[in-house]
Order: sequence, then C-alpha cells, then structure tokens
Amino acid sequence: MKKIILFFAVLISATSCVSTKSTLKNVDDNAPDLVLKKEDMFAITLFSKDKKYGYDPDYPVNLFFRNTRDEALNETRFLNALTGPNGEKIKYKRLETCCPFPTKRSDMGAGFLNVYELTWEGQKKPITLYLNIYEKGILMVPMGLGLKKE
Repeated sequence: MKKIILFFAVLISATSCVSTKSTLKNVDDNAPDLVLKKEDMFAITLFSKDKKYGYDPDYPVNLFFRNTRDEALNETRFLNALTGPNGEKIKYKRLETCCPFPTKRSDMGAGFLNVYELTWEGQKKPITLYLNIYEKGILMVPMGLGLKKE
C-alpha cells in the first residue's frame, strides 16, 4: 500500500511541475518518418545550421517512437549514425532525464528529455545533447558533429 501511495505522490509531483504549454520550439508533426540506414542506425541526410539544435533543451533532437517502452532504441539509432567533426568514432552515455513538458503522446501527459554526453578521441570538452522520444521533428546532425559514411 505504501508503494502505491508513494507512486501516486511522485506522479502528481512530476506532472504538477509540467507547464501546460510546451517550451519545445522544433516540434513538427508533419516531419517525415525516420528511416533506417542499417538496423542500428538512422539514415540522416540533413545537417543543422542552428547552433541550438540538440544542444538546448528547447531545441532537442526529436526522435518520436511509437512505443516508449524501449525508448533507448531510437536514441541509439541516432547516436550510432554520428561521428566527431572529423569522422572520429564517438562514445556516448546517458547522463540524466530532465526537462518535463506536456505531451499527448504519453500516458502521464508529460514527456521528458534524455541528456547524453558525447566524447571522442582528441576532444577538449565533452558535448551534451538533448534527445526527445515523444515528439516528431526533422532529423538532422547537430552542428559540430559528423555523419558516418558507411
């Protein structure tokens, strides 16, 4: 019984922190569906010209996935397609979940961004990317990163 009460208390506090208006600026429900290049990698053809794309929580990389039970699948497919700026192999790790926002694509009525740290050999400072599995958008390579040629 205590677990159920605790669950509802956490759920209420999490959703009460969510504003009724989303701060996400780059949601596009008309964006084309994501295409696989290989089973573990998306085919990406566009490079962002916006310095905020992926680097700012209001401009996350939108990787809509119809079933959020395996949320890391599209994140992994996206990250596997990227390289460092000169083709370096990247390493990535998930740091945290943050930045709640309202969405109709979640049973709770709220979505969260997943924050990843990317590193590669010779890099001076790791970069942080914000990924969103709840909304659609045009998939692009964030500025300062490259795309695998394979």
